[in-house]
Amino acid sequence: MSVAKKDYKRITTRSLIEMKANGEKISMLTAYDFTMARIVDAAGVDVILVGDSASNVMAGHETTLPITLDQMIYHASSVVRAANRALVVVDLPFGSYQSDPKEALRSSIRIMKESGGHAVKLEGGSEIKDSIKKILNAGIPVMGHLGLTPQSIYKFGTYTVRAKEDAEAEKLIEDAKMLERIGCFAVVLEKIPAQLAQKVAESISIPVIGIGAGGGVDGQVLVIHDMLGMNNEFSPRFLRRYMNLYEDMTKAISQYSDDVKSKDFPNANESY
Repeated sequence: MSVAKKDYKRITTRSLIEMKANGEKISMLTAYDFTMARIVDAAGVDVILVGDSASNVMAGHETTLPITLDQMIYHASSVVRAANRALVVVDLPFGSYQSDPKEALRSSIRIMKESGGHAVKLEGGSEIKDSIKKILNAGIPVMGHLGLTPQSIYKFGTYTVRAKEDAEAEKLIEDAKMLERIGCFAVVLEKIPAQLAQKVAESISIPVIGIGAGGGVDGQVLVIHDMLGMNNEFSPRFLRRYMNLYEDMTKAISQYSDDVKSKDFPNANESY
């Protein structure tokens, strides 16, 4: 059964909570620059995540750890200038919030003031509760992130599915409830069993956005370079490629190079 969509001129944190209450799924994609964000926004995506995945897809790092707060602010500023409808959520990068709630607040304030972003996202549950509360107390909206947390990759040692064991699953459920209780407006669940993700979504009133967490949650997020097929080396089970831009762009660029070398480009009509 389809659900009638409300026409939101601007998506806010309140809009997302209304969407969950009304049974409308939430669409979320990453973007890191003005041009891509303008396209994503015009296409009607509800939330643009300026993810620390920029460390991988924009800078070529193996993990998300190297990206800095200054770099996240740069990317977020570019995205905010393009977003007329979507809510822009910005990842707090590794090292900018874990050790000290005061540092977490300072980092969040910098993102909000210098980029114009609408909210921040942090990875973790009870371990970073004090940092989240500090940010929320300053009036800054916070999106949580549980399950696979890429900033902790060296702790886990693998990108495999999380919370398959009962103890970790129970902690994840409690962490999700805690995030709702202290005031987070939404939670991302990454790479956990679909049944567990649905249980979490049904147990809290704030939206649950999944990535590799099945269809029983309130919305979905993907990295835009992955779903457009620009990255041809990443093929997890949860990824659906909607285009094969790697192949299409390679062909186009190769043709351009050939046309230049053969003196076919520019022709008379392309000259002044």
